[in-house]
Amino acid sequence: MRQRNPFVTGAAIAVYLFLYIPLVVVAIFSFNDSRLNAEWVGFTLKWYRQLAANDAMLQAAANSLIIAGCAAVMAGVLGTFAGVALHRFRQKWLTALVLGPVAMPDILIGVSLLLTFMLMNISLGMVSIILAHVSFCIGFVALSVQSRMAGMDDSLLEAARDLGATPWQSFRLVTLPLLAPGIIAGMMMAFTLSIDDFVVTFFTAGVGSSTLPLEIYSMVKIAVTPEVNAVSTLLMLVTLILITALSRFSPQSLRS
Repeated sequence: MRQRNPFVTGAAIAVYLFLYIPLVVVAIFSFNDSRLNAEWVGFTLKWYRQLAANDAMLQAAANSLIIAGCAAVMAGVLGTFAGVALHRFRQKWLTALVLGPVAMPDILIGVSLLLTFMLMNISLGMVSIILAHVSFCIGFVALSVQSRMAGMDDSLLEAARDLGATPWQSFRLVTLPLLAPGIIAGMMMAFTLSIDDFVVTFFTAGVGSSTLPLEIYSMVKIAVTPEVNAVSTLLMLVTLILITALSRFSPQSLRS
């Protein structure tokens, strides 16, 4: 049995503490019975009750869910075909085109999409945000599908062809069911990335199309109140649940 290296174990613990202690502090102070985050006064749920009565925040949350859902579905369809193409053709230029938005800085994507929408006379709003989110989510779905296809047995497709299946039938009846876990995992990842995106949304959102991250940003500019901590805690909880489900549903998607 391999012995654990104390230095590696200590370094790992330190890294995890560095990552998660700020998140835990935000969650704890969302229950603080004080408008100031300087000290703990007492336990309360009133900030969550105020959050539930905040119409602007509820509308922003609804917008975020609609945008993330649409982006996940559209990216799931386009990313599936992109992932299949990456696996079958294995061209470097194709890989660069599909995965380019994944590696590019968010601010560059946001500015370029803003200029594109202006040149195409597309009004900034819900539609522009959805299109923007699809553009950077496709690559993540394609990675998930490509990793799933790498573990597939190509002889199954050959057997389907030998039995008289057309290319579309073999894809619909054989390839697609085998790719389903990777597609769903990619869509879950796209939903997670879309619902908490700020930079790209900031550049492509119009008047009256605020999302949850944009609403949080507007609140933080005034002061970091416990209500901000409450909505941040809920958003963090949703993200962690989706990532946990993704890691259990399709671990190879995260490794890819």
